[in-house]
Amino acid sequence: MRVAIAARSAAASCLSVLVAAACASTPVDSPRPTAAQPASSLPAYSQHVIGIEVTDSTGSAYAYPWLGGFNQPRPQVRDIDGDGDQDLFIQESSGRVMFFENVGNPEGAAFEWRSGAFQGLEAGEWYRFADLDADGDVDMLAEEIFSYIRYYRNQGSVTEPRFVLAADSLRDSSGRPIFSDRQNIPNIADIDCDGRLDLLIGRLTGTITQFAEVDRDAEGLPRFRHVTDRFQDIEIVADFGPGAPPPGGPGVNPAGSLHGANTLALADIDSDGDLDLFWGDFFEPGVLLIENEGTCARPDLDGEPSQFPLNEPLLTSGYNAPALADMDADGDLDLFVGVLGGAFNPNRTTIDNLYYLEQTAADVFEVRTSRFLPSIDVGSESVPVFQDLDGDGDQDMLVGNKLEQAGRTTGRMYRFENTGSVTEPRFALRGMMPFEGAFHFSPAFGDLNGDGADDMVLGNWTADISLYWGQGGEFQADSAFALRLTRGTNGAPSLVDIDADGDLDLFVGEASGELNFYRNQGSESEPRFVLESETYGAIDVGRRSVPRFVDIDGDGDQDLVVGSEVDGIQVYQNDGTAQEPEFNPLGVLPIAAPAYAVPAFVDIDADGDLELFVGGNGGGVLYFETATY
Repeated sequence: MRVAIAARSAAASCLSVLVAAACASTPVDSPRPTAAQPASSLPAYSQHVIGIEVTDSTGSAYAYPWLGGFNQPRPQVRDIDGDGDQDLFIQESSGRVMFFENVGNPEGAAFEWRSGAFQGLEAGEWYRFADLDADGDVDMLAEEIFSYIRYYRNQGSVTEPRFVLAADSLRDSSGRPIFSDRQNIPNIADIDCDGRLDLLIGRLTGTITQFAEVDRDAEGLPRFRHVTDRFQDIEIVADFGPGAPPPGGPGVNPAGSLHGANTLALADIDSDGDLDLFWGDFFEPGVLLIENEGTCARPDLDGEPSQFPLNEPLLTSGYNAPALADMDADGDLDLFVGVLGGAFNPNRTTIDNLYYLEQTAADVFEVRTSRFLPSIDVGSESVPVFQDLDGDGDQDMLVGNKLEQAGRTTGRMYRFENTGSVTEPRFALRGMMPFEGAFHFSPAFGDLNGDGADDMVLGNWTADISLYWGQGGEFQADSAFALRLTRGTNGAPSLVDIDADGDLDLFVGEASGELNFYRNQGSESEPRFVLESETYGAIDVGRRSVPRFVDIDGDGDQDLVVGSEVDGIQVYQNDGTAQEPEFNPLGVLPIAAPAYAVPAFVDIDADGDLELFVGGNGGGVLYFETATY
C-alpha cells in the first residue's frame, strides 16, 4: 500500500491513495463557440496544472497548484480505460467534467490530470456513467437544458472510450423525454436484478421517481416505463421543528420540515449482493444510508436512514455528493464525498469540500483528507495579482478572496512569495496581507507619486475605493483619499496610463458589468482622479467586470481585457492610438474560463511572452501559457 506524497495536512499525510503530479502541460479543451471570436486574432493557450512549484504555509508542495480550487466538486470514480484501476472524474463547473487518469495500480492509485473538459462533453449540472446499451463499455448520462437527460453513447471500446451524443434526452415508452430536476443528481442501475436498468430520480419533495427499462428503439437506445413517484415509499424530510429556522439559513420554517436538492448513489456497502442507497440532501448535513434489507431480486429499502459512516458520521455544510469504489483493492468500498454546500452555511466549506474516507474495517471509515486534490485554494472568487512585493526583482503573487472559510467575518489577500528567480519562478505561501474588515478585496498597483515605489488602489465588495502608499514593502492608508463609485459595488480597479501623458489613470469594474473611468488630472507625483464615465466605451460584460490592460496583439498600445461573472474573459482591441484609444470587441479568450473570471497577465519567466493566470469561483488559480506551434 503506497502512502500519499502530497500531504496538505496532518490528516492528509496518511492518505492511502497516492496523489501524483499532473502532466506538465495539456492543450486547453475547446471552449464553447462564441460568435464574436475570430480565432486567428486571439492568442491560443495551453493549460498547466503544475510546471511552477507552489508550497503551502508548512512548506509542502501542492500536487496540483494551478488546478483552480473547488467549491462544489461532484466526484465519480470509474475504470474508464479498462486497465483495472479506478479513474477519477470531478465536475466543478456547469457543463465541464475534469478527468484524472489513474496511472498507478489497483492497490495504489496515482492520479494525473488529463483534461479540464473530458472529451469536450457538455455535462450540464450533473453527469453519470453507466453501461446503457449493454455492450460492455461505459456510457454517460448528463443534464440536458430544461432538466432532461442527455445520453452519450460510448462508440469506442472498453480501453479507448469515445463518447458521441446519441439522444438529446432519454425517453419513456411513449417517446416523451424524461424530466429530471437539474438540482438533483439521479442514478441508474439494475436495482432489482432483472437484467434491465432502473432510473432513479430524486425529487425536491424528498421522494424518488422510478423508471424501469422496457425495450430499446431501432438504434438500441433504452426506453423506460414510469413505475412510481414514491420508490420504496422513501421520503427524506429535514425536520427542524415547527417554526424553527433552518440551520445556517434566514427566515422561519413554518411547516417544520423541508425538502431540498439531492444526490443519489447506489453501492453494495455490506457485500450482501444487493444495492444500498446513499442520499445527500440540501437540508442534511451528512450522507444518509438506506440499507437494502431485502435481496437482489426483491429490494427492501423501507428502513430508517442512518447517517454515514456509521462509526463516525461525516457532517459538513450539507448537500453532499457521495461516490463509492474500492480504491485500494482490499475488497471493500471506500468513499469520496464532494460537498456542494447546503443549509448549514456553505461558506465554511469553500476549501474543505472534497473528502476521501478509507474503509479500514467492516463499517469503519476514516477521513484521510478533506482536500483530496491539493491546490492553491483561498475559498471562493479568487483575485490573482502579480507584483514585486519584496523588491527583489521578481514577481510575487497576491490572491484575494471573497471571505475566509475560518471565521467568515472578512476577506483576505494571501501573499505568495516568489522564492525562485525572474526566469525560474517558484512560489511559497507567506501568510496574508494585513488588511481585513471587508470582503472581495481587489488590488491594483502602480507608482502614483513618483517615488519609485508602487502604491496600491484597493477595491472591495462596497462602492468604496481606498488608496495605500507604498513604503519599503509596506502600505500606509491615505485617510484623506475619498473615492466612492457613483453606481455599482464590488469595485475591481486597474491602473494604466491610458492617454500616454505620463501619469496613471484609473478604471474600475463593478457588479453591473460596466466600467467606470477616472482620468488622472493631477500629475506623476500627485494624482487626482476625476470621473469621466460610468459606462466607459459602452462596454458591458453582463456582471462583475474586472478590467485589465495588456498589449495582447503586440502593436504597442494597450488593449483591454475584461473578466466577467459568467461570460468568460472578453477582449477589446485598441484600434486607436496610445494617446487616444478606441476599444472595439475582438472576442472571448479561447479558454474554459471559470465563473467570476479574473485575468492576470505577466511574463512570469522572462521569456518575452505573457502568461495568463485566472482566478474564479473555485478560489484557486488557473495557469495558461501562450501556445507555440
